[in-house]
Amino acid sequence: MRKIKVAPYMPTEVEVSETGANRAEIVAYPFESGYAVTLAHPLRRLLLSSSIGYAPISVKIEGASHEFDTIRGMHEDVAVFILNLKNIRFKIKDGSDRAVVNYSFTGHRDIKAEDLNNDTVEVVNGDMPLATLNEDAELNFTVVIAKGIGYVPSEDLREEIEKEHKDHIALDAFFTPVRKANYKIEPVLVEDNPNYEKIVFDIETDGQITPVDAFTNALEVMHSQLSVFAGVMDVELGKAPVKRSTQDDALKPFLVPVDAIGLSARSFNSLDRAGIKYIGELVLMSESEIKEIKNLGKKSFDEITECLAEHGFGKEYEIDPHTRVELINKLEALKAK
Repeated sequence: MRKIKVAPYMPTEVEVSETGANRAEIVAYPFESGYAVTLAHPLRRLLLSSSIGYAPISVKIEGASHEFDTIRGMHEDVAVFILNLKNIRFKIKDGSDRAVVNYSFTGHRDIKAEDLNNDTVEVVNGDMPLATLNEDAELNFTVVIAKGIGYVPSEDLREEIEKEHKDHIALDAFFTPVRKANYKIEPVLVEDNPNYEKIVFDIETDGQITPVDAFTNALEVMHSQLSVFAGVMDVELGKAPVKRSTQDDALKPFLVPVDAIGLSARSFNSLDRAGIKYIGELVLMSESEIKEIKNLGKKSFDEITECLAEHGFGKEYEIDPHTRVELINKLEALKAK
């Protein structure tokens, strides 16, 4: 005889096991029939679309004016060099959103991805080839590496790159660090009832992040997306529709204008000339990026970091990945108006 339920069965078991290099299996059970696929499918989509990774977004090669140029002494055309560069998977060591890295190579040698490791960035696929140089070759180039999600074509980056980095070639940016995210649903027995299910995720990354970190990130994204419905619980039925913006409430501390945080005229003018209007833009920047703001001296930098700390954004503060994405989208929308 089937029991009458007042709530669906709550799964109780989760298992995580490493199945290879940068590969893991995550298992959860038991789910009532239909619940497993309801949860597994959106999580898979979020793993593939919302995992945070790093990618080169532009390159400046000394002696090359465009991507179809050639470099004296380098076996590869610039187009091949760029293709090889885009296949290299970087990590910014201090977790910054962006890094500008300079490289210089001379003489006969085969340059591999591992040769790009330095104090700023780490390469996770060191065996990838980059270029082959002759005895009299000299290769100097600068790469801008950024943090992001998904795929951004070079056409969408070109305007920003041309504005911030003179003579750089914009690159297609493939940020997604998840190589594979599959799941299968298997039957599992609960108290002699075979109509329960188990989710088995098989996740592989490129090494920029671990499979477990990617899965955790997907869970956080799903939770943050669903949180928009939290306001529904406060609405009384039968009354006029109520429009609520939980995202805007969460972002309010980041949207304080920089002219309202008590900066001196010198510091404010430096930010204003750089096009920085909101405190959230400073929160998204690393210390090195703030220091690079034109005409911003040490006194102004110290003043800005002090003001950030007074507003709850001190050195120890770390913005969570999902708030970061929402804030970036909000700031872009405000600037587009």
